[in-house]
Amino acid sequence: MPQTILVTGATGYIASRLIPRLLEAGYIVRCLARRPERLKNRAWFPRVEVIAGDVTQPETLTRAMQGVSAAYYLIHSMSAGHGYDRVDLQSARNFAQAAQAAGVEHIIYLGGLANPDDPQLALHLKSRLESGDALREAGVPVTEFRAGVIVGPGSVSFEMIRFIAEQFPLMVGPLWLRHRSQPIATPNVLDFLMAALTVPACRGQIIEIGAHQTHSYIDIMAQFAQIRGLKRAPLLLPFIPVWFMAFFIDLLTPVEHSYAIPLVDGLRNDSLVLNRTPLSLFPEIEILDYPTAVRRAIAETHPAAIERIWLDLDADLIKTSHEGMFVDYRRITSTASADSVFEHVKSLTTSALRLGQIDSFQVDFLSADTLRLKAEQVLPGEAWLEWKVSPCDGGTLLEQTIFFAPKGLPGFLSWYLLNHYYRAESGKLLQRLALRSAKGVAANQRA
Repeated sequence: MPQTILVTGATGYIASRLIPRLLEAGYIVRCLARRPERLKNRAWFPRVEVIAGDVTQPETLTRAMQGVSAAYYLIHSMSAGHGYDRVDLQSARNFAQAAQAAGVEHIIYLGGLANPDDPQLALHLKSRLESGDALREAGVPVTEFRAGVIVGPGSVSFEMIRFIAEQFPLMVGPLWLRHRSQPIATPNVLDFLMAALTVPACRGQIIEIGAHQTHSYIDIMAQFAQIRGLKRAPLLLPFIPVWFMAFFIDLLTPVEHSYAIPLVDGLRNDSLVLNRTPLSLFPEIEILDYPTAVRRAIAETHPAAIERIWLDLDADLIKTSHEGMFVDYRRITSTASADSVFEHVKSLTTSALRLGQIDSFQVDFLSADTLRLKAEQVLPGEAWLEWKVSPCDGGTLLEQTIFFAPKGLPGFLSWYLLNHYYRAESGKLLQRLALRSAKGVAANQRA
């Protein structure tokens, strides 16, 4: 009989990519989520069991733990702001105690890569290490993986690197960007998390994971720029405060201020693999070097690969940035049938579309309910226009999304300067589709 695996933090970056792997491997997956409704738009949602629960409330964990053989702890509380370290510590204790009471055999935890003996360890790194200790307190065997910069589209640390390196020809930063790290690719993180289920010897182990090569943080950004074909020069200065860097990261990247403060503070410390011996437990995992990981992440910057987390907001109009792209999403309901609406969508591909400076398209993807066009590029970057139709109460839901992956500062400036025009034109386009569909319904009724 397949094992039941509990995954916490299901709306988060790593968990949302781990769950499909677990399903493909034949496991029964149970997700613990504070707001289960936020998972309903994930492709894997119909195949998992979702239980409402919160690790800060121990009484909500009992049901989630029943019948579970292994549990992934993929939670942190940095978004909670001041005092998040205390929340993290108590949450880990609550989880471990609930797992012990339910007879869970194994906890798998993804923590932070840092030297525990560093007397000036940043709070968020110290908190990640303390959470691992707290998980071990109840006596359930714990496999703790410690990772630094995780390289993949959607990773908070990688998106911070990507947006800074793309936008700034002169990369100004504090002297402590000379500290070193060993980044690891998202696919490798998932490899280790999956392997922990089938390698009994890793139970009770602390396993530091990272690429074999060591890079300074400023070199990590410079190498990203080089791979993108961008000329960048570093300028490191003394006395740049954490809050100042965090302010600009919040302003110019997808990383919110509550995350930026602890992440930037963590750059004051080295994040290195100090003991590679436990890695011998996983000889089949080939760890990617940083340049390879970056190239794979860039290749995945595409509408077909992006995790559409904005759908969690359940709003008719959303403007966001995610996984290296600016996204303009909007939706409208039509009384026409889905087939009729989609026919009107496809007819527009033969029209002379005008959207900003993009004046021609080619079909990138076509299915029974989705049409995606890719712009023949004029702006510095890549752009797509996508429509999706689906039946809903009262007719058809028509969703329209613009994706723009800028390249370098010119790409960002073009989006910032023309964004209002893009939004106005895309709104007119959506209304035009709805009006055509409504006229089609009226014509059919008269006939």
